[in-house]
Amino acid sequence: MAAKRRRSASPPKQSAVVGPNGDSSTTSTDALSTHAYKKLKLLSEHSASSPFPDFHHPSAEDAHAIHGLLASHTPGGAPVHEAPSTSSNSAMTCGHAPNVIDALIGTILSQNTSSANSSAAKRSLDNVFGLGEPGFEQMAKADRQLIVDAIRSGGLANRKAKIIQEALVTVKKKHGRYDLQHLAAPGVTDEQAMQELVSYDGVGPKTAACVLSFCLGRQAFAVDTHVFRLSRLLGWIPKTADRVGAQAHLQLKIPPELKYGLHVMMVRHGRACRGCKKDGKGLCPLKTWLKEKGTMQSEKVEGHDDLHDQAASQPKALKRRTRGND
Repeated sequence: MAAKRRRSASPPKQSAVVGPNGDSSTTSTDALSTHAYKKLKLLSEHSASSPFPDFHHPSAEDAHAIHGLLASHTPGGAPVHEAPSTSSNSAMTCGHAPNVIDALIGTILSQNTSSANSSAAKRSLDNVFGLGEPGFEQMAKADRQLIVDAIRSGGLANRKAKIIQEALVTVKKKHGRYDLQHLAAPGVTDEQAMQELVSYDGVGPKTAACVLSFCLGRQAFAVDTHVFRLSRLLGWIPKTADRVGAQAHLQLKIPPELKYGLHVMMVRHGRACRGCKKDGKGLCPLKTWLKEKGTMQSEKVEGHDDLHDQAASQPKALKRRTRGND
């Protein structure tokens, strides 16, 4: 019997890593988990092209119209990003904190729970381990159950404790210290910062976009359950899109100068407006705008802001790459 030919080994795949000095190097994806590699591959594929190339909504004109409409219903007008305060609770403010790791931890804690619960979890975590690098080091080296107990009020404590602790350990291995402040450097692009953040297990595009937008003041458009639902209502994403695909699409379609304010106003509107929810009653300015425009959509999405992406209706190729990260 003829011996089987051995296939030649494929060259190791590489991924960009941004160093503390803003320099960009590469690392073999053997050092990355399968999930991390898939997330980086997805970002690379859709950094310049939508996962839905034949879907052309929203137009810049419509994005500006909705931004203006929501601003007219927002006390004080459209919000603008302000430098975060050192006293900010990063879980309450979706990552609006000056320390990047603190913002990342707060955003992880805010997933799939109320603001009150996540804020309490973050205060408890800070009380147990402390703030800044000394606190991060204590968390990284602690028995994980201590983290679980500290954040139990935020829900999904076992899952979130694992993500937080493993991220801290990986940050130290990559950069030699518990610090990601180099992502705030002017020489680091939005794409590089996003790639760095999603390279950590359990950190998906939405969480990373919140850190970019609220902590770093960058032009990232996070799609949470409220933004996703309203985007479906407005006809801005295909009916087959899940939240990961929706974010990749809207990141390219929403004009950069609108991203922060539009995200914040869509979240606030989604929480407060009874009229635009499923079977909701009452007036909704977005529905009024759609009726006047003659493009009212059938809205059947409520959604839940889960740690796991809701990929049930996503095209199979995209589902395989995005499952399991927020």
